Amino acid sequence: MSTVLLDSALSDDDRRAKLYEGELFVYSPRPSTTAFVEFTRELIRDAFGDLDPETAQHHMPVEEYAALLAELKPRFIHHPTCKELIPAMLAELGCDISRTYFDVPRLRTSTSDDYLTSGIAYAFHPHRDTWYSAPFCQLNWWMPIFDIVPENGLAFHPRYFGQAVKNGSRTYNYYEWNKTNRASAAKHIKSDTRVQPKPEEEVEIFPQTRVIAPPGGMLVFSGNQLHSSVPNTSGRTRFSIDFRTVHFDDVVNHVGAPNVDSECTGTTMRDYLRGTDLSRIPEDLCLSYDEAPPLPDAILVYDHQTAS
Repeated sequence: MSTVLLDSALSDDDRRAKLYEGELFVYSPRPSTTAFVEFTRELIRDAFGDLDPETAQHHMPVEEYAALLAELKPRFIHHPTCKELIPAMLAELGCDISRTYFDVPRLRTSTSDDYLTSGIAYAFHPHRDTWYSAPFCQLNWWMPIFDIVPENGLAFHPRYFGQAVKNGSRTYNYYEWNKTNRASAAKHIKSDTRVQPKPEEEVEIFPQTRVIAPPGGMLVFSGNQLHSSVPNTSGRTRFSIDFRTVHFDDVVNHVGAPNVDSECTGTTMRDYLRGTDLSRIPEDLCLSYDEAPPLPDAILVYDHQTAS
């Protein structure tokens, strides 16, 4: 069972150690996160015009809505202002940005009542980011842009942090995904045919942990946490942003959460930018992450038996 630490005063080194053990951290809004929320809201409201972004789904054909997101999301992801605001947030939350690397932020949308759950607004099943070639030292930073409720937030399944889930990560390669699948997201409206790592056994969704933070409240968790999108029944679209970080010392020393069930190949390590000058992680370090850490012997035996 994970502990949720609110506005913890732990140092970044101690925080990372706790996150690698499965704990969750939540921080109240502060000037840097509020600035990011206001910037993101401005882009969203500009895209939706006279419509309320949270209820626009009720007034637009789904194809038109998907096309709007297909233009809005890349504009947000690649906006130069994001690369200024993220280091400011990390610094205010206690990170040494000379040794902390971040990736570009994603703008997430979770529409209500199954209006759009695939492609550009994919509704994530229970998963670990480490099934998608993320390093085990990756930390996820997640923040709502408008008010959220338990019916449209994010769910964690902490009992699985140290417990293996049979999954399809063995077929996933990050380089192949970028080459063949990433650019086609906006084309998947009614269903999503892209092959992504999913549980291959029943996952007990409950008990689960849902953290409801105000806009600008920051949730931090390990990329190894099993988490999912809550089926949205709120009547309103949830807008959130997330980005990921790694600490250079942990990258060098291969420090991070334990691998209990990930078998993917390739690595996202080249996506990260240093907080001070946007430089990338050296190539020799990236290459050392092309294969996931070995699984415990018990898991290897289990997979061998089920595959035979």
